[in-house]
Amino acid sequence: MRRNNTKSNNTLKNIILKHITNNLRSYTILVILFLIGIIIGVMFINNANESQQEQLQGYITGFVDSLKGDYQIDMAKLLKNSIIDNVKIAIILWFVSSTVIGVFAVYGIIVYRGFCIGYTVASIVATLGTGKGILFLITSLLLQNILFIPCIISLGVSGMNLYKSIMKDKRRENIKTEIYRHTIFSIIMLILLIISSFIETYISSPLLMYTVKYLWPKMGTENLGRI
Repeated sequence: MRRNNTKSNNTLKNIILKHITNNLRSYTILVILFLIGIIIGVMFINNANESQQEQLQGYITGFVDSLKGDYQIDMAKLLKNSIIDNVKIAIILWFVSSTVIGVFAVYGIIVYRGFCIGYTVASIVATLGTGKGILFLITSLLLQNILFIPCIISLGVSGMNLYKSIMKDKRRENIKTEIYRHTIFSIIMLILLIISSFIETYISSPLLMYTVKYLWPKMGTENLGRI
């Protein structure tokens, strides 16, 4: 039994490595675009005006203060919203790949998701300071994004492959085959995205609440900084 499990793990590992190797150029492009999105998000925060900074600081410090009190996260609502968001992005990436704007839409979505993460990270670090900000980010965002980020990039690569295949060979049989492959791959990624929603809801959220209440001293008001 143990030998069979080891063999299965090695097979899965080889399949993943082969997939990445065969699509290395596409993965490289999307990772670069994702990083560009992160940089844009950070620059956006660093160039925000004073009014925007104060609003952002007020929102984040207010949320942190509420976690220190008797605030309880609605797990069911959080899980529902997270799953809905992840299903939406999976469907959008699945759909746009077969359209005329296909690959460009994929690029835009990946840059936007990078922007959202860069914006969030920069906002929290600038408001809470480096130490508390990093601790906040590790407990609230890290675990689910270990799955989320690779999944959306993989969905983007699959979408790019579908678009390229359709443009190269527009025969009906080829289109059906490629859409079928893309759909199966998208379903697998969607399952992983849903798992990331459960991680966010039932691991990251309680961990964040515990961290804010017990692992750092009472936080006073800090001036919005730069990262």
